[in-house]
Amino acid sequence: MHASPEQERPDAASAADAEGFGPADTIETLRQRVAELEAEQLRERAEAENQRKRWLREFEQARKFGVERLLNDLLPVIDSLEQGIKAADANGAGIDSLKQGSEMTLRMLQKAADSHGLTAVDPQGLPFNPDQHQAIGMQPSSEIPADHVLAVLQKGYRLHDRLVRPALVMVSQG
Repeated sequence: MHASPEQERPDAASAADAEGFGPADTIETLRQRVAELEAEQLRERAEAENQRKRWLREFEQARKFGVERLLNDLLPVIDSLEQGIKAADANGAGIDSLKQGSEMTLRMLQKAADSHGLTAVDPQGLPFNPDQHQAIGMQPSSEIPADHVLAVLQKGYRLHDRLVRPALVMVSQG
């Protein structure tokens, strides 16, 4: 004769009694485990929030001071311009010396810009490229082929591989 299903399966209380735990002990153990898991979850949330705040601080610092190196490179240019203006006022400097000072300052500025990845787009005589050039107008020319840059009115600039400002150009009609 077979035993009934209830007889084959001991109930939870008798299994707990066999292990030395009563139903109250099992419930208390589960409550403690739930409390431990809740505390762990709370710690993980706090850690995630602290990490988010740390990233925001670092991002803000990078945004605020990311141009510091560039500005340090520009300070000598500012100094040079200030000294040139003072010298022109004090000495009544001639046009040639002002021009030389301006050229030197421009070279300093170009060097600082180059060292930070800024390059000029000067397409004189090159085919017109609407991705890098902005046509101001067209003009007939027997010397420059059609759809080529006849004159650069304002240089364009690229920062690394990104166009910062297109070159303003006159395009030849041929």
